Amino acid sequence: MKHGNGDRGDARQRALWLLNEGARLLREQRPGEAADRLELARKLDPTSVEVAINLGGAYVMQGRHADAVPILEEASRSEPNNVMVWINLAAAYLGYLESSDEEGQQKAIAAFERALALDAKAPSVNYNLGLIYKQRGETEKAAAHFWRALDVNPSDDDARIRLRQLGHESE
Repeated sequence: MKHGNGDRGDARQRALWLLNEGARLLREQRPGEAADRLELARKLDPTSVEVAINLGGAYVMQGRHADAVPILEEASRSEPNNVMVWINLAAAYLGYLESSDEEGQQKAIAAFERALALDAKAPSVNYNLGLIYKQRGETEKAAAHFWRALDVNPSDDDARIRLRQLGHESE
């Protein structure tokens, strides 16, 4: 039987392995299997923000937005300057754009804005803000964010298409 910090070290090693497996499964678009691994990792290392980010992401990919929110809110308190926490939290707050409510949209906008304050070139954030504003009928704000998405990633064809839909042609 082990005593002292050895057990904690073993648990952290196992949690790290599960985190890596979960991240691999997320990259492979297998969020259900990823969530299984990441839930175990969270039990072994409940303070890991990386586990929280990935588990929250797995839940978002599964449409389990309400399950993702408390995990990601806790992570945002632990690491308030972690861009990925805010991006995933915004996605959790928003849920499905088509059925999102005013409160969810406002919380998502605030979280996405926080991500941009931390990293103006955070991937997909301006595009997602553009989608929210387009859904809300705020076409000028939507267009501004789609243009910023193109500034960050000039090959963002989705942003280009959205600008055309709004009557704002891109080069």
